[in-house]
Order: sequence, then structure tokens, then C-alpha cells
Amino acid sequence: MTGPAGNHDAEIRSGVVLGMLAYTLWGVFPVYFKWIEMVAPLEVMAHRILWAVPFGALIIFARRQWRHVRGAFVDRSMLAWLALSALSISVNWLIYIWAVQNARIFEASLGYYINPLMYVAVGILFLGERLRTLQLAAVVLAFAGVAYLTFSGGIFPWVALSLAALFTAYGVIRKRVSIGAMPGLFVETSLLFPLALVFMAVLMASGGASFGSAGPGLTGLLMLGGPITVVPLLLFAIAAKRLSLTTVGFMQFIAPTLQFCTGLYYGEQLTTPHLVCFGLIWTAVAFFSYDALAAGRKVKGRFT
Repeated sequence: MTGPAGNHDAEIRSGVVLGMLAYTLWGVFPVYFKWIEMVAPLEVMAHRILWAVPFGALIIFARRQWRHVRGAFVDRSMLAWLALSALSISVNWLIYIWAVQNARIFEASLGYYINPLMYVAVGILFLGERLRTLQLAAVVLAFAGVAYLTFSGGIFPWVALSLAALFTAYGVIRKRVSIGAMPGLFVETSLLFPLALVFMAVLMASGGASFGSAGPGLTGLLMLGGPITVVPLLLFAIAAKRLSLTTVGFMQFIAPTLQFCTGLYYGEQLTTPHLVCFGLIWTAVAFFSYDALAAGRKVKGRFT
């Protein structure tokens, strides 16, 4: 098929492929962090920042987005918001790395399952939005799942709640800032770069760094932290422009599902409270997804 309709269909197909690839990469992140689990979480995070900056610069150069970067650095308000978003995402990264290295992958995946529901909660509390029936059911089920895991399992899921809260905060902040995903990430990592550089310099001077002292294999894996941070976001940014919000909304559950599977692969203990909690969360996700699909159809119907 040729013409505008054919081009549109091709864009949607490519968007689906790129979106699925982005969420798949995010979903198998635990495998990478397991490969380097002998490295302390702070050093791992420092390498993600240090190597994301030069790799991100190449992407910015290729996409001719330097004016967006310069605009962010001269706009004090935008720079302040991006500094806050950088803080949110860096703490999110640190907790996630720690969770994977300490056999808490199930809890990390739980955090990203409840993240969309936390967005709904933010909309209600701070933006005056009203819950639809299925959204309310989803929020209640998610709350019940977390409460059951806390009281019956004797485990307060701080990892899941922290990851969800920090990523929600990151998303809300980034919505306030008029900058693309890739330039925004470059500015964020650039702001964090001096701290990461000083940390690594001190660590290497004290002889406590894994980088450069544990063989070329591990050194190469740590340098890979930059590309694995930047590439999925770039793929997602392109996909998001080509797909509807409903389609992207469904795709976001690919990553925590794959994370859950990696937890099974690495033999994490799946207790009865875990099963009950995830069962309630998965039901909540089903309600949330069905509601989003129905809402999308209504909006589409108004314009046809």
C-alpha cells in the first residue's frame, strides 16, 4: 500500500516493533544487573550516568537536537525541574539495582505494575480527576494486594512502593517540562555527571573500584551501562510519537512481566502472599487496561 494511509500504517507497525523492543529491553534489565552483581550498586549507577553522557551526546548529534539541550541549560526554571527529575530517576535506578542484586526482582516488578495506578492516584489527589468505576476497582485491588503482602507476608514492599512513587514523580515532573525524551535524559545525566565522576575518582583512588581492576569483561559490561540506559528510551520516544496512548499503555506491562519471569528464572522464592498479591495486581491491571481500551474507543468514536 502506498500513499498517506500506507505510510501511516507503516509508521504504526514500526512504532509497535520499537515500543515492544524498548519494553523488552527494560524487562530483561535484571539479567544485566545480575551479570555485574559483584559490583556495588552505587558504582553501577555511577557508570550508567558516566557512560550515558557520551553515548547520549552521539544520539543528540545524530538527531540534531543540540538546540533543545542548549535551551534547557539557559532556562533556569526548566533546569531546576530537570535537576529534580534527575534526582528522582537516579534514586529509582539505585533502588532497582539494589533490589536485583538482593533477590528482590519480584518486588521490583510489582513496583512497575502498580506505577500506572499510582499515576491515577496522583491525578485524583492533585489534579482533581475523577475515577471511573473500573479505575476505582483497579486501585482498590492494587491497595488490597500490597496490604495483603505487608500484613500476611510480613513484608513491607518498600522497594515496590519506592520505585513506583519515584517513577511517578519523574513522569509528573517531565510532563511539566517542554523537552523531548532524549534531550531531557541528556540534560539529566549531564547534571548528575560531575557527582558520578567525583565518586568514581575517589573510589578508584582508594582502590575500591571494580572498574579497570576486575578484568576487561567486567569493565566492558560496566561501560555498557550507558547504551542500555539510552537505547530503550530512544526507542520508546520514537514509538510514543507513532502510537496512541492506549497502545503504549498496554505495552507498559511487558517490562514488569518479563522482570517477574526473570525472578522465576533466578529462583527467587514465590510465597503464597506473593501469589495472592500478584493475583490481585494482575486483576487490577486487567481492569485498568480494559477501562483504557474502552475510553480510547469512545474518544475515537467522537472523531469518526
